[in-house]
Amino acid sequence: MAKVHRWAVHNGAVVEADGIGLSAFQTGLLSGWGLFSTLRIYAGIPFALEDHIARLRGDAERLFVPAEAALAALPEAFAALIARNAADAAGNPATAAGPAAGFNAMARVYVIRNRGGLFDRPGQREADWLVFTADLREWGPTAKLRVVPHGRHAAAPLAAVKSLSWAANLACLEAARRDGFDDALLLNERGEVAECTSANIFAARGGVLYTPPRDSGALAGVSRKAILAGCARAGTPVREAPLRREDLLQADEVFITSTTREVQAVSQLDDAALPPPGPMTAQARAVLRGEVENYVAAQRRAAAPRVIRGVGA
Repeated sequence: MAKVHRWAVHNGAVVEADGIGLSAFQTGLLSGWGLFSTLRIYAGIPFALEDHIARLRGDAERLFVPAEAALAALPEAFAALIARNAADAAGNPATAAGPAAGFNAMARVYVIRNRGGLFDRPGQREADWLVFTADLREWGPTAKLRVVPHGRHAAAPLAAVKSLSWAANLACLEAARRDGFDDALLLNERGEVAECTSANIFAARGGVLYTPPRDSGALAGVSRKAILAGCARAGTPVREAPLRREDLLQADEVFITSTTREVQAVSQLDDAALPPPGPMTAQARAVLRGEVENYVAAQRRAAAPRVIRGVGA
């Protein structure tokens, strides 16, 4: 379980996380009508924040969640929250060269719709939004996956939306862990691989990387996107193609990707052992790390004060 840090953002204000109060009259809180996204913070920079905002915006439109005000405020909210939690952790004010520069964590964004339920109250805001940061979790070098048939309905209108209605995924995960596995691998109604409960999946065979296409029911993972883009630039063949359980069993390597775990090799599928991680898994890990380093460096350059020659003391 990740340790949540002291400070959070609630509707734009930095507050103590333990003091946040939500109401039973918020329809989204009790019905799961809302959105979330998980981010990774590297050296005080939320990685690919623009991609997370874009995905949240698309999901908000499909779910009719009024999220635009929250999304517009997220960059400033993250800057304030990271500075506050980094300073709290280090015991002194955070500056660009201070504690925030070494602040590595995970973060979670929530947008909760408040209106539209049976118990709407006059004057209630349209939505609440929250941002938390927390310590990184240790996932281990490899994962064992339990296959779940019909775990994802790809044709459903909200199949690829990352909503607060996450109980089905959590129940699959709980059942897999009860049986000694690390996660569940969800198949769609066609018997194709979609994804895990919180990770995308890749398989390598013959020097080519394969990952399920979006119409399999897979979420638009930010790490997945970064690996696809980075591999394309590096000249590594990558294909978005339907995969079945048999394809994973016959693969040279299988790994999963997510914001918090980055790249994690898969060592077992049901009762079958899979080949150990090899060069394609290592390359995917290096590609993702390169994407992160380039992004962080670009954000730091953009934030650095500009020096104009001949101006100033």
